[in-house]
Amino acid sequence: MKITVVGAGYVGLSNALLLAVNHDVTLLEIDPAKVDKIARGVAPIAEADVEEALSGGGLSLHPTSDPDVAYSEAEVVVVATPTDYDPTTNVFDTRSVEGVLRDALAKRPEVIVVIKSTVPVGFTEAQRSRYPGARILFSPEFLREGHALEDNRYPSRVIVGDEGESGRLFADLMVAGALSKDVPVLLMPSTEAEAIKLFANTYLALRVAYFNELDTYAAVHGLDSARIIEGVGLDPRIGLYYNNPSFGYGGYCLPKDTKQLLANYAKVPQNLISAVVAANTTRKDFIATDVLARQPRVVGIYRLVMKTGSDNFRSSSVQGIMKRIKAKGVEVIVFEPSLEDDQFFHSEVVRDLDEFKRRSDVILTNRRTAELADVPGKVYTRDVYGRD
Repeated sequence: MKITVVGAGYVGLSNALLLAVNHDVTLLEIDPAKVDKIARGVAPIAEADVEEALSGGGLSLHPTSDPDVAYSEAEVVVVATPTDYDPTTNVFDTRSVEGVLRDALAKRPEVIVVIKSTVPVGFTEAQRSRYPGARILFSPEFLREGHALEDNRYPSRVIVGDEGESGRLFADLMVAGALSKDVPVLLMPSTEAEAIKLFANTYLALRVAYFNELDTYAAVHGLDSARIIEGVGLDPRIGLYYNNPSFGYGGYCLPKDTKQLLANYAKVPQNLISAVVAANTTRKDFIATDVLARQPRVVGIYRLVMKTGSDNFRSSSVQGIMKRIKAKGVEVIVFEPSLEDDQFFHSEVVRDLDEFKRRSDVILTNRRTAELADVPGKVYTRDVYGRD
């Protein structure tokens, strides 16, 4: 089958690599530098499985920046373009998805278009009304940054927002590419599938916020967070997972998805969803205040990336803490090897780790690392377990 995947980020690239094992996949990406890297078998994102898959060969994968080439023979188009949350309109910016729908359906009216980008509840149904007769589906992704291909190979579930033949066809494509057996498959109306994505990510954000607020309480009262978390988590209904305190939830999905879900609650009674959104701001306020209480002259930020094995630092929680500290007139320097510029939001980027340690009075790191083991008195982290 000829499949086109639009967007070579974590979602698009991992889906393209999964499908290219069994099918002829064209990967449409507007960034020519990414296209060049993928064509040479070089991963444009930091993920070991992606690097191995691209360099190993054996895939029918054809990267391009030409929409005409990408859509000319496509039987299925998978949309994985960014949909950032717009705080002005209180909704995802879905223009990139709408552009793909327009171009793909103009070129191939009979094509099946599968939206993987996160969208507001009701978006897919609205697009079906806009293009009567078109086969437009929504299929949420549940991928972790740094483990996107692994999560496609061993999916927790495959959900497709279509109960007809098109939905079954796409579900079968994803299951056929998976390495795990007996993958749960749910076919349902598109609106319910869209809701699942937002509610799942908001629950994850809620869990992060809960253990962060537990940690805040422990810090204020001089208690041992680890012991409290262990005692709480040993209840099998709660569990000892996804419970490591942090500077807050961040990354591609949780900040924007929680806000979008809250916007969808505009005329629906709720308290919890707004609390999840507000809790992340409160946590950053607490961390910044706690750091400033140490009266540092220079605060060092060790890594902007969200987690080990990822090169993404978009909306990382430490950036909000940086802004709060800088607003109080304290100098902030950054150690982030993935940065090419000498400044990051007007803060100096220090490339030599020893110099960074020497100049910093306090070093903020979201996760503990052996690289800072020689300066334990300077390190500030809320990490309990030394893992993501």
